Amino acid sequence: MTTQPYKNPLIEQRADPWVYKHEDGYYYFTASVPEYDLIELRRSKTIDGLREANPVVAWRKHETGMLSANIWAPEIHYIDGKWYIYFAAAHTSETNEGLFDHRMYALENESANPLEGEWVEKGQVKTKWESFALDATSFEHKGIRYYVWAQKDPNIEGNSNLYISEMENPWTLKGEQVMISTPEYDWEKIGFLVNEGAAVLKRNGKIFIAFSGSATDYNYCMGILVADEDSNLLDPNSWHKHPEPVFKTNEESGQYGPGHNSFTVSEDGKHDVLIYHARNYKEIEGDPLYDPNRHTRAQIFSYDENGFPQFGIPVPDER
Repeated sequence: MTTQPYKNPLIEQRADPWVYKHEDGYYYFTASVPEYDLIELRRSKTIDGLREANPVVAWRKHETGMLSANIWAPEIHYIDGKWYIYFAAAHTSETNEGLFDHRMYALENESANPLEGEWVEKGQVKTKWESFALDATSFEHKGIRYYVWAQKDPNIEGNSNLYISEMENPWTLKGEQVMISTPEYDWEKIGFLVNEGAAVLKRNGKIFIAFSGSATDYNYCMGILVADEDSNLLDPNSWHKHPEPVFKTNEESGQYGPGHNSFTVSEDGKHDVLIYHARNYKEIEGDPLYDPNRHTRAQIFSYDENGFPQFGIPVPDER
């Protein structure tokens, strides 16, 4: 295992972190802010440099309507020469029968540097249901662009399952929308039945989708799906779920509820890096969703002899 080169927490009070290393050599960062009212971006030539990088507000919530509350889990992507941000938003912070009312949206920016220029609203990314939907990500494989997200199927018990679809363009789905994971193991169903926060990793002839399950307290943890790179990614039978969580609370290292991750690569390009959030305490007063101390963290990980990622345990904070 490679020595951990990054100092954690990387960025305090930033949940659902997304880090993308672009061809210009910069790391681009976005995440949920505690107020859930805007989307910020920052960039740096190094991962540790993101800590002190100056945040720029890319977009603010609307005063009313579907884009006016709980701005969650933005991701920045570079697709066909333009920048896109995927995020979820609701019209209220209230819940209905335990569910929020989020939908998924896309922003577009044609500037070379996404911290500059105008972000244009491309509208809602529509799925086959008008129901709770969030945590979208996108990836390309063999010339096809895919969208992966979490959504409530009105006919399935629980909060959210994971779905995949081909994309017509960066804000429009086309064709079949297939469920590839639903909470089935005990560790995915503590507090709530949740599969969310998908992140894609293409390595070793396989496509991995990490995701998070259970309530957002210390029970939150990461699972993983895997498909062969030559399989039909729109066939749910191509995806296999590891029966145990792959990254979870570790009392000894003082890390609680690790999850909602993304993947990037080290500065020298030699190592894969797990970006995630976790708290450094177990007990929370009130709703965990409104406890702001899910800090962004980074750590290098390796692979076993079968090419399967080995995340280890969440490393302790550096005091």
